[in-house]
Formats: sequence, C-alpha cells, structure tokens
Amino acid sequence: MLNKNINNILGPIETNIIARLTYEKTSIIRAQDLDLMFNLSPENRKQVVFRLKRKKILVPIKRGVYLFSPLEAGPGGTGIDELLIPPLFFPENNYYIGYSTLFNYYGFTEQLFQTVYILNTSRSMKKTIIGISFDFIKIHQNRMYGLETIKVKNSDVIISDKERTLVDMIYFNNPVGGISSAIHVMEKIVGNSECDIKKLVEYATRFPIITTRKWIGITLEGLKIQEIDLKPLIKSVKKTSITPLLSSRKGRLVKKWRAIVDDT
Repeated sequence: MLNKNINNILGPIETNIIARLTYEKTSIIRAQDLDLMFNLSPENRKQVVFRLKRKKILVPIKRGVYLFSPLEAGPGGTGIDELLIPPLFFPENNYYIGYSTLFNYYGFTEQLFQTVYILNTSRSMKKTIIGISFDFIKIHQNRMYGLETIKVKNSDVIISDKERTLVDMIYFNNPVGGISSAIHVMEKIVGNSECDIKKLVEYATRFPIITTRKWIGITLEGLKIQEIDLKPLIKSVKKTSITPLLSSRKGRLVKKWRAIVDDT
C-alpha cells in the first residue's frame, strides 16, 4: 500500500502502475506491456513513462524497455542481474555471453571483471546500461557454437559452456594476464579433469583462428593427452604455414603443430 505522501507526488495512473509492478515483483517492463496491463493509449503511456523516468522509477535499458525501480529501493534505485540485459537486445538469440564475463563464473580466476561481453552476429558497440559496461562484439556465424542456455530469474540466457570458454580464453587472454597465464589456467583445468577433453578438442578444431588452435594443441600434448584424441586438431593445422606463437621467430620448431615455440 502506497502511503499518502507518495500519493501526493504521483498521479493515480502512476500510483496504480507502481503498486502493481511492486506487488508482482517486476524488474523489467516493456512499453507494450504497460499499454496492455493498464489500458493506456500510446500518447498517455509516453506521458506516464516520462514522469516515472524523471522520478527514476523507470530507468531506460533500451528503446521501449525499462528497469522498474520500486520506491522502497530508495534514491539509489534497484540493481539488476547484468545477465538479463543481453537477451533484450537479441530476441532471435543470435548471441552469447562470454569472454572474461565467464572466466570467474567457471572458476578460471577469482578476479571479477567490470565489462560484460556479448558475442553476437549483428552488432558491435560499447554501451553503459544502468551503470554497467557492455561490449557487444560482432563475430562470424562460424563461431556460434559450444553454447548453453541457463535460467536467470526465470529468463533464458545464452552463455558459452565451460570448454568453449576455455577456447575463448586462449584467444582472448589479456584479462587473465596474457597467453602464459591463460595456458596455466587451461593446464590446471585439464590436469584436474575438470572439463571434457573430447569436447575441448572438438571446439578447438572448429575455432577459425589458427594460432589459437596451435596453442591449445601444444598445451594438451604437453599434458599427455593421447594423440588419438588430438587427431582432429592435428589434422586442422597440418597444411597451415609455420607460425611463431609469440612475436619472435626465434625458438623451437614443433613440426606436428607447424609452430615456433619460445620455450622461455
């Protein structure tokens, strides 16, 4: 029940909207839902939304989609699980949440990262939404694999699975301190049998960046993974050019992986 002081600063429509959304514990509301729930015309809804935005009760996420911040949340407003944001931008599910956003999720590192990475097939942009930094990275369709759907507050959210996140970490290794640190993490995860080796090899074999495939192959071979299990990955690099895995071309030639490795 809204008290009399609140009623004095809100109109009857606004009071009704806040009371119902609070009662139903709504966190995200769309403009069309407001029209249907409260029998609003588009013009009336625009005016109501304008007033609620000004009072920071509705906070824009994208055009026509708002975070509802109930009055009891106070001047600072309410928060939202950042994983709920990406699906709002990709109704066709052509995205996944990945990179460093999931490194902590899977226990690869204890570090928490400030940016949420959304890999997708349609847009590239950086955007701050409700105080959270999002980096939308456009990728080719051939990198949209190794994904799973999880439930976040009754919403479906697409993320990379553990093995795919390991592959992405070797490629996108700066957040964990560079390629040496990324390899150390992979060695720990594989060495402790905390992932599916066959799935990891399959994902690495499909990854379009040749250097990443070679890093993973050499790392797995160093962990004594049997050659029969590595066969698809070995075949994927067989006809590639010899690649220096670091900036210098000095080092040891590893013929099987068509790579020059600096052992230091």
